[in-house]
Amino acid sequence: MATCFFSFPNSFPSKPKSHKRPIHSSSLTSQSQKTHLLNLISDQERGLRTQSDPQKLSQIIQAIDDLGSIGRDTVTTGSSLSATWRLLWTTEKEQLYIIKNAPFFGTKAGDVLQVIDVEKKTLNNVIAFPPDGVFFVRSTIEVASSQRVNFRFTSAVLRGKNWEFPLPPFGQGWFETVYLDDEIRVVKDIRQDYLIVERAPYTWKE
Repeated sequence: MATCFFSFPNSFPSKPKSHKRPIHSSSLTSQSQKTHLLNLISDQERGLRTQSDPQKLSQIIQAIDDLGSIGRDTVTTGSSLSATWRLLWTTEKEQLYIIKNAPFFGTKAGDVLQVIDVEKKTLNNVIAFPPDGVFFVRSTIEVASSQRVNFRFTSAVLRGKNWEFPLPPFGQGWFETVYLDDEIRVVKDIRQDYLIVERAPYTWKE
């Protein structure tokens, strides 16, 4: 937080100058749109409940589009993209299937993550199964434009406490980060799926 210093003449009291930052309407708009979007997804169980609620889905997609229009001219593929991102909500059927059905295999889905390193050109998609299990897919990435990143899956691993089962890679595509700030990231991808993630309070590593 910046510290402000004030200087007053000794001869008479003076009203201090205001050091408040100007409030820009665009900042207010993006914050209100972001709050609206987060409120819409807050009770959706990472997207599970949205699957059976077309009206809610429509509202969320509209809110994503509105927030994306605010960030249309921003660069979202720089160093700020590098982070461990934790899933808040998605339409991706494969992820939601695993989250929903994990209890049938005697476990539960923990955090669902995207771990991105722009400099190293890597992306890991991760689903944790506490306390010791994890499924992750390794990918390479290439920045294609100010908001688009191309990716190619290179390998996948299902890992338990004392075992590991490798799986073959299976695909490639792209995603666009249509909104990015210090807290969240909003994404559309090649399959017209949507993803909303937050910066995780920890760094995931293999």
